[in-house]
Amino acid sequence: MKRFVEMILLVTGILLAAQAAAAQEWSQPWARERIAKSPRHSEWVSIKHDGRSVETLIVYPESKDKRPVVLIIHEIFGLSDWAQELADEVAAAGYIAVAPDLLSGAGPNGGRTKDFASGGVMEAIGKLNPDQVTADLNAAADYGLKLPAANGKLSVAGFCWGGSQTFRFATNRGDLSGAFVFYGGPPEKDAIARIKAPVYGFYGGNDARIDATIPDTVANMKAAGKTYDPVTYDGAGHGFMRAGETPDDSNPANKTAREEAWKRWKSLLAK
Repeated sequence: MKRFVEMILLVTGILLAAQAAAAQEWSQPWARERIAKSPRHSEWVSIKHDGRSVETLIVYPESKDKRPVVLIIHEIFGLSDWAQELADEVAAAGYIAVAPDLLSGAGPNGGRTKDFASGGVMEAIGKLNPDQVTADLNAAADYGLKLPAANGKLSVAGFCWGGSQTFRFATNRGDLSGAFVFYGGPPEKDAIARIKAPVYGFYGGNDARIDATIPDTVANMKAAGKTYDPVTYDGAGHGFMRAGETPDDSNPANKTAREEAWKRWKSLLAK
């Protein structure tokens, strides 16, 4: 009887742990394992501006020369384990990755993404003030450009919610060399005129909600005389950059799209 009770408690504990992990939108253990094995130097810094402290991950490439900065805007799941692993991959490609946690101060007890223990990340993202997001991104970009290892070149890339924020950030930041929008929506039409950098889109073929915005965006960017180059990857779904490297993802098109998008992205960054 005692052994039976112990087994019940063990199974219950496993189920509760699984439920807790599922509720933590930011948790991807497989990504955390890859980060732990990375040879690259990374550090957390608190970037202060306007009375705020934005916790930001900086990952450095292994390079003897000064390198460009890539500002990374996370998904609606916050600065997740995957977003941090993505920053490491950007550094592996030869760039200084600057990844601010835009939920800094919004988590339980004033924490950030990792402090949401039982869901709530997406709801918190939805409550962020757009002007605050822009100010946080500007502060992180400025910090990155002032790093001794930086060469003065800045680009921005974002995913999902971060993809939309990337497009919007391009309307508010004039010194970008490029904006890389991964399955995000466009900014307001009237704001497009402020864009100075070329915008490159990466979209999944099975993402009708976002794909429906592409034709009007093409027309609006063309009318404003802006560079916009969207590419759609057949069969891939929304979030294919993360899904394409998730060990248990069942859609092979996501993996293919991720590989092709990475190749294209690195080629564009090198321009």
